[in-house]
Amino acid sequence: MADIQGSYDDLFAAVPAALAVLLDEGDVGGSVAVFVDGEPVVDVWGGFADAERTTPWQRDTLVNVWSVTKTMTALCALVLADRGELDMDAPVARYWPEFAAAGKEGVLVRHALSHTAGLPDWVWPVAELYDWPTATARLAAQAPQWEPGSAAGYHSLTQGFLVGEVVRRITGRTPGEFFAGEIAGPLGADFHIGLPAEHDHRVAPAVPPPSRDEDYTASAAAGDAASDASTAPDSPGRPTALRVRDGNSTAWRRAQIPAASGFGNARSVALVQSVPACGGAVGGVRLLSRAGCERAWEEQFSGQDRRLGMPISWGLGYGRFGGTYGWGGWGGSTVMIEPESRMTVAYVTNQMREPAADTRGMEMVMAAHDGLQGLRA
Repeated sequence: MADIQGSYDDLFAAVPAALAVLLDEGDVGGSVAVFVDGEPVVDVWGGFADAERTTPWQRDTLVNVWSVTKTMTALCALVLADRGELDMDAPVARYWPEFAAAGKEGVLVRHALSHTAGLPDWVWPVAELYDWPTATARLAAQAPQWEPGSAAGYHSLTQGFLVGEVVRRITGRTPGEFFAGEIAGPLGADFHIGLPAEHDHRVAPAVPPPSRDEDYTASAAAGDAASDASTAPDSPGRPTALRVRDGNSTAWRRAQIPAASGFGNARSVALVQSVPACGGAVGGVRLLSRAGCERAWEEQFSGQDRRLGMPISWGLGYGRFGGTYGWGGWGGSTVMIEPESRMTVAYVTNQMREPAADTRGMEMVMAAHDGLQGLRA
């Protein structure tokens, strides 16, 4: 059996066992964390940080979690709303006047968070994602593809710029700077939106699925990064294909792409997202009121998502799955939040799988439930 490092409560032994099975089945590396009441009951890792399997995965190894980053950006907006600095029902253009162009004066902040703004597709070169003024100007000039709020279409890359520019206009700080100063810093969380060069040596690059290479691209079925919506009748053009090699580049790590370029490990993801799981406070640090947490779960849309091609319920930045909230990223990384049990489960990996066959995140959540039942017994 694969060697699993870290620590865990014996009640939650099913979680490291599940990680070991994945590694035995061929996954390169990964980490899992389960927090209950804001405290870790599982913090384990194993495997390797590189495809050649020469560098062991360490306690502080970081990985691109792709669209799990959206939950971090959403938390920035929720914090500002809780402070009274951001009105979710206000037009985006109240904070970002240029955004009112091309018929977008009716796009509300909550539309941006719930994938109903009508701007789902990134149709410009990948390189423009790395330049904040260029990316936000592109979106400010674009016309919505449907009446804002009337339909949902997963804003795989664009959501982070829409929400992030509102954060920047209000605070004067980029979303990565705001997240670092107001969320990750106070919590002591090792999560980064825009990775400084001094952390490069800790990064585990994404490994394409078996039989694929670094030209492997995201698709709508991945529930992440860049959806292939070229056949959608409301698309303004063929969405840009994002490749694994793009995500593994230095330019991607340095850029702030708040929908998809966050770097962390399972411990840091679970720690941050324990804030909404625990009523707004973790480890004596309060970032949200209880009402602010509940705002995140309010349903904004329920129905067929035009880009994901499946029914979904969207809250403010989180997918809603019964009494559980969270999201996953291209390649398998996942975070799930259960406020009723005050539990957060995070799984991150460098080993990508074909989306249709990837159930690893949910396997970790189910394994954590085994321990939760014993803990509450």
